[in-house]
Amino acid sequence: MLELFELISCVAEDGESTVLIQGQSGTGKELIARAIHDKSLRKSSHFVPVNCAAIPDELLESELFGYVKGAFTGAQQSKIGRVQFADGGTLFLDEIGDMKPSLQAKLLRVIQEREVEQVGGVRPTKVDVRIIAATHQDLEELVAAGRFREDLYYRLAVIPVVAPPLCERQADIGLLIDTFIERFSRRKTDRRTTIDPVAMLSLQSYSWPGNVRELENLMQRLVILHRGKRITLKELPDKYCCVDLKTENSNLSGNEPNQPSFSSTPPEAEWSDEGLDFNGLISEFEDRLILQALSRTGGNKKEAARMLNLKRTTLIEKIKKKNLPA
Repeated sequence: MLELFELISCVAEDGESTVLIQGQSGTGKELIARAIHDKSLRKSSHFVPVNCAAIPDELLESELFGYVKGAFTGAQQSKIGRVQFADGGTLFLDEIGDMKPSLQAKLLRVIQEREVEQVGGVRPTKVDVRIIAATHQDLEELVAAGRFREDLYYRLAVIPVVAPPLCERQADIGLLIDTFIERFSRRKTDRRTTIDPVAMLSLQSYSWPGNVRELENLMQRLVILHRGKRITLKELPDKYCCVDLKTENSNLSGNEPNQPSFSSTPPEAEWSDEGLDFNGLISEFEDRLILQALSRTGGNKKEAARMLNLKRTTLIEKIKKKNLPA
């Protein structure tokens, strides 16, 4: 993410080149686009977002390029499109992969000639607009399948930016949770909602298919329902409970008598006036979970990583770092 932030700053300074942001849904592609706009010299002009997948094909052309009076039934007066509205600023085209080929050709003209022609019009209008596009699809695959113009792809991908999924940013989950708790705590004088360490570990072990958006929605729900309380594993919806404290290692002892058992119960905290070793306790609990997964899979790291909802490379790195028996 630090590399991404540095890239955003560099791209913002340029102010002209087109940008293609690629990443899964919910990774914050529009936030990246807004950050580029807000850090650029175009920040005093409009940032105009357009979701190409949300607007019907028959309306998207007039929304983007505008139309002249009488261009079609119901066009009782001329209207500028969003490209012209973004003049001097930034046009953000989300889900660009869903744009139909005929509109792709018109968009290519906007990028190449810096001009836009309204629906039903004959006189092009010059525009100064920076275009940032985003998609969750693989545009190179769409180009190979003939569903996306190759020339437009290369025009858009002058500066490619990748928004990493949340499952690759586990270290950020705690920071994001703190941010969302702060955001959704409406009454600042209330006691702060907190997350139990085991619940936090469970959330960090979840795969997050909905990425940051899913985490944000979950934290909004939890803060509303448990305002000012300590959220434990039992308060989490079932699908986010990736740590099973109830079964401990009964399955291991019952089905695999020759395998060593590892308790999944959190280590007992030793409280004192000086406090406790929070990081040490979390690390010890993480060790137990990794060893238990490896034991269940007979040392198969790929399968153990799947059980823990981790990447195989991430699990291997943890094993090496912790000097765990593999």
